[in-house]
Amino acid sequence: MTDLSCDVVIVGAGIVGLATGLALSERLPGRRFAIIEKETAIARHQTGHNSGVIHAGIYYRPGSRKAKLCVEGVRLLKTFCEENAVPFENCGKLIVATTEAQLPPLQTLLERGTANGVPGLVACGSERLREIEPHVRALRAIHSPETAIVDYGAVSQAMARQLSARGVQIVTSARLLAARESNSELHLTTTGGEVKARWLVNCGGLHADSVSRLLGVVPDVQIIPFRGEYYTLRREQNVVRGLIYPVPDPEFPFLGVHFTKRIHGDIEAGPNAVLAFAREGYRMPIVRWSELLAMLAYRGFWSMVARYWRTGIFEMYRSLSKSAFLRALQTLVPDLRLEDMRPGGSGVRAQAVGRDGSLVDDFSIIAAARAIHVLNAPSPGATASLAIGKHIAGLAIENFELK
Repeated sequence: MTDLSCDVVIVGAGIVGLATGLALSERLPGRRFAIIEKETAIARHQTGHNSGVIHAGIYYRPGSRKAKLCVEGVRLLKTFCEENAVPFENCGKLIVATTEAQLPPLQTLLERGTANGVPGLVACGSERLREIEPHVRALRAIHSPETAIVDYGAVSQAMARQLSARGVQIVTSARLLAARESNSELHLTTTGGEVKARWLVNCGGLHADSVSRLLGVVPDVQIIPFRGEYYTLRREQNVVRGLIYPVPDPEFPFLGVHFTKRIHGDIEAGPNAVLAFAREGYRMPIVRWSELLAMLAYRGFWSMVARYWRTGIFEMYRSLSKSAFLRALQTLVPDLRLEDMRPGGSGVRAQAVGRDGSLVDDFSIIAAARAIHVLNAPSPGATASLAIGKHIAGLAIENFELK
């Protein structure tokens, strides 16, 4: 890359960064935009390791950013896919209660989803849910017929094509190393060269807090990485048709191990939520000592451990024991057997953790003098990406006085 000059630079070419570029270039076609990415290609981390579910908006507290942006994002994403020939499938989803204790929270989810405007939600008794998923054993369920699946890598490539057609530069192999402000302009040093921009949008994902610090903003959170590991079911094994989820633990912002149909036909089982020792720690042996030491030095990490140590130990155990993983899956589909499960992929979730150890549940987007920082955009971040991009574009026009 030769030195680059633009009005707004976006850091991070995951799906949220790409969607933000689309929204800004659509609203401000006369401005110069660029996206810089540390990897050699776009969508290499959370986007590229995503399970591919287009979430309908059931789980999220009514009125929260997640609720609003997810429901809007579903509509925008499906329209985008239709217009850009990206295949998706409305395969539907079951959220199932397997014990009496899960019935009240299941009802709460139904009420939340209805309040959020999720279309087609319906409560199912055991007979109806067996018609939808014959091998499931549960007391009751919520059926969401509009929940869909897609390949978010393909979505990102379609976004990149549109951005290129609009003249937005996407520069890869450009890790941000340093930033300073001079003469009302940001001067960024990257591994690919120098970038000058008047404003910046930080969509750094797993490194969003580190990027904010380079810009002089010390956030109230730190990214703690959690690895999610999957098994893939044998194709000839036929006990799952679509998406089957348990009732999640309301104290923990993860959805529990579940079954996910992929757009290319595979069925995945997982993920767990294991503390990772590197922000890109996709496998157990991967340790990045500088990141691990920074995590251990953060007081919010130890407060989180004090709250969730039992859950954390169990997740580690389940990561190491295929039999324990199977038992969790058999609470949903008792017919599943060890020989049906083969090791699958994994992803790392960028979870923002507060100084008090709280796991930030909602999207967190803050505006500073010359930058907007997306500090927490976990699931349903991919589903909501186009709506998040529109929201960020509005903030940028307001805070940067762009016209």
